[in-house]
Amino acid sequence: MATRGIQLLKTLGVVHEILTYRFVKGARAAADALGLPHETVVKSLIFRANDGSFLFALLGGDANVSLRNLGRASGHKHVEAAAPRDAERVTGYQVGGISPLGSRNALPVFLDESTARHSHLIINAGGRGTLVRLATSDLIRITGATVADIRAA
Repeated sequence: MATRGIQLLKTLGVVHEILTYRFVKGARAAADALGLPHETVVKSLIFRANDGSFLFALLGGDANVSLRNLGRASGHKHVEAAAPRDAERVTGYQVGGISPLGSRNALPVFLDESTARHSHLIINAGGRGTLVRLATSDLIRITGATVADIRAA
C-alpha cells in the first residue's frame, strides 16, 4: 500500500525499506512482530501545546516522553498528549498509523536525542501495519526535526 508517507519518500528519492506486519497497537508490539529492537522502532506521538498548536514527538518504543523536557524543547510552558480525534484531524492519519511523513499539516517535530543516535530508524509510513526503515539523517532532514532530550528518566 502506497501511503502518503511512502509517496513522499519516493518523490524525494529517499532510500527506504517498507516493512509490513499484522497490525497490533504500539511501537513495542510492532518491533516484536518484526523481530526488531524496541529502541529503533519509533513512536510518532502528537502533543498539544498551551497555545493550541500541535507537535510531533518521536522516540524509540523503549522510552516515554517527558512533558517537561518536550515543553522546554518546543518553547511551550505546557504540553499534553493530544486527543486521538485531534491527532487524526491534524495529521490525516488514523491512530496506529500516524506519521510525520506525509502528515496533512506540517507540524514541528522533536526527535529524542538518544533515539537519534541510531544510524537507521523504523517509523510509521502512514498506515496501520506499514513501517519504513530509513537513515536517521534523512528522517531529520525531511521532517525538519529538532533533536532534543525529550525522554522521561
